[in-house]
Amino acid sequence: MEESPASSRVRVALPMRLGPYDYAVPEGMTLAPGDFVRVPLGPRVEIGVVWDEAVDPDFDAGKLKPVRARLPVVPMREPLRRFVDWVARYTMAPVGNVLRMAMSVSAAFEPPKMRRAFALSDSAPDPHLNEPGVLTPARRRVLLEAMAGARPASELAQAAGVGASVVKSLVEKGWLEAVELPPEAPPVPDGTGKLAPLNPDQRIAADQLLEKLNEGFSTTLIDGVTGSGKTEVYFEAVAAAVASGKQVLVMLPEIAMSAQWLARFEQRFGVPPTPWHSELPGHLRARIWRQIASGEARVVIGARSALFLPYRDLGLIVIDEEHEQAFKQEDGTIYHARDMAVVRARFENIPIVLASATPSLETLANVERGRYARVELPARHGGALLPGVTAIDLRKAPPPRGRFISPPLKAALADTLEAGEQAMLFLNRRGYAPLTLCRACGHRLQCPRCTAWLVEHRLHGRLQCHHCGYASPLPRQCPSCTAEDSFVACGPGVERVAEEAQALFPDARIGVMTSDTVAGPAAAAEFVRQMAEKEIDILVGTQIVAKGHHFPLLTLVGIVDADIGLTGGDLRAGERSWQLLHQVAGRAGRAERPGRVLIQTHMPEHPVMMALVAGDRERFLAAESHDRRKRNWPPFGRLAALVLSGEDEALVDRIAKRLGATAPREAGIEVLGPAPAAMAILRGRHRRRLLVKAARDFDLQGALRDWLAQTQIPSSLRLAVDIDPYSFL
Repeated sequence: MEESPASSRVRVALPMRLGPYDYAVPEGMTLAPGDFVRVPLGPRVEIGVVWDEAVDPDFDAGKLKPVRARLPVVPMREPLRRFVDWVARYTMAPVGNVLRMAMSVSAAFEPPKMRRAFALSDSAPDPHLNEPGVLTPARRRVLLEAMAGARPASELAQAAGVGASVVKSLVEKGWLEAVELPPEAPPVPDGTGKLAPLNPDQRIAADQLLEKLNEGFSTTLIDGVTGSGKTEVYFEAVAAAVASGKQVLVMLPEIAMSAQWLARFEQRFGVPPTPWHSELPGHLRARIWRQIASGEARVVIGARSALFLPYRDLGLIVIDEEHEQAFKQEDGTIYHARDMAVVRARFENIPIVLASATPSLETLANVERGRYARVELPARHGGALLPGVTAIDLRKAPPPRGRFISPPLKAALADTLEAGEQAMLFLNRRGYAPLTLCRACGHRLQCPRCTAWLVEHRLHGRLQCHHCGYASPLPRQCPSCTAEDSFVACGPGVERVAEEAQALFPDARIGVMTSDTVAGPAAAAEFVRQMAEKEIDILVGTQIVAKGHHFPLLTLVGIVDADIGLTGGDLRAGERSWQLLHQVAGRAGRAERPGRVLIQTHMPEHPVMMALVAGDRERFLAAESHDRRKRNWPPFGRLAALVLSGEDEALVDRIAKRLGATAPREAGIEVLGPAPAAMAILRGRHRRRLLVKAARDFDLQGALRDWLAQTQIPSSLRLAVDIDPYSFL
């Protein structure tokens, strides 16, 4: 699509469910696809993007509203526009909903705020001339610094070694004048400094990644055991991409857990990367968005949303911990960031690297099909050994009544503390107890908005729903039988395990690490510091302790309840449990001190437990793949989930049955349901679910579009379409 001639029309996509719409181009204005524009929409004026989609030639041009203005912002590049279109088609979401993720910072479209700085004025005396009585030594130093270029007052004062009052006095005399400077550009990472020595396996893997950098699109899996140095390997590719003038995106599943990764990056590259996460203040997000669009930000680290940023010259994408479920976006536009990152790399014609010690079956299937390359790191870096893993059969060695740490685990904790080493207790359950009930009548405290039990958080003195966020204090009276002070906690959460560990080892320093206690990158960095400086003896945590942490003195990992993730109707339950427990186990013995892992389970004969104890990953994955293939489950078949929700249960049921009655009935596709979702009520909305199974080569989206077009969904209901679902709640 060429630049539009005067008085023509353009198609404009807007970051909302509606549109795109045609607009008239005023005489004298030229527009091209990707330009950001202000356009009228009803009584409002919105910012949109000139889209590649063809205009409607049959619409009366005289009725078109004119584009108000073209914004002085770097246009959206074609690869990003094609990516937005592709994601919309694949996820069956409106283009505008996907575009909203690529235009998430409204302040970025406003002129950037200039920095107030001070420069040497024409009336200033020459600071090189030491004229008696004209300049004090402090003032002369400030003027000498100002001769090098305009700088903010605080920087001038710091460089000259003077107080702010000295700079202020020179401004008052007119010897320094105020000027405005554009926002400071981020420093460029230097990949040539502080190189980490690579072992032969790492060197081979790094060289293979370097070869991919100039070959266009490719996908490579770094498949390495925990502690094998996968990060150092892909840092080689990052350094080469930056040296060639390209931008790099590194995606982590949870940016709050990136403290050690950031430290390693800064040690290697001399400067921190450009961060992108929800905790950034608005003005900083706008500045970073513009720096990414201009190409000034060279290495970006972020979670899912970083995938939709407007990179000017992207040269490499890295997805660390590619197996993590956190890469799946479950709200709004539902997509898997790992899979969509591969698509973006294809549109950008660049390589993408996936890294994991426990790759997903989807990724391994792509390796087997020849779509992805694989490099392997079979041993830990620096001669460290993988920890020994032992299963504790809770049927034979149960904890004391009302306790959750078995005698063998208690003895191992005692030995570890006596040796001056650190231990970790893992339980993937937040709070103090997952269930609170009345001992008088058995009433269970449930969320009023969800079909979920309220979780007691004793540290914060409240009950909380982990699905909708509802919270309340623990009631004095039972709402069912009015008995007072009759509630009792059932089952363990991390807070209760920490309480038990403190009772067993009163002198031990206990830390609790969960999403409740680690609210962001700063809090995560503080936990890392405390562990590194041995201010914590026993760390009790949920799944966030499993993600990439390296603590040299951590030699014991105790998994309190390894069976939690093995129940329910999740087809990936076994795979996810194996991945999580393997990653947790990998925190032990990562330096010169050997590590050990104790797994408390009621099912030591389960394939997941047997694989962990034997260290036989390939046997487990082969069995899991065989079972999935036989049942035509992903990655050997396709799935889509349709969840219909609304406040009127009868209406939800009626429309869900109508959807079920019109479901496609042809070879290659099967529709199960409708049925109540596992979480039948969520945030006050009743939910009914239909699950669609299809052959891998079946046009699933096409069939869904034809099917859903037959049923009008009332505006009071919401139909969520999840292609490739990961959650079965």
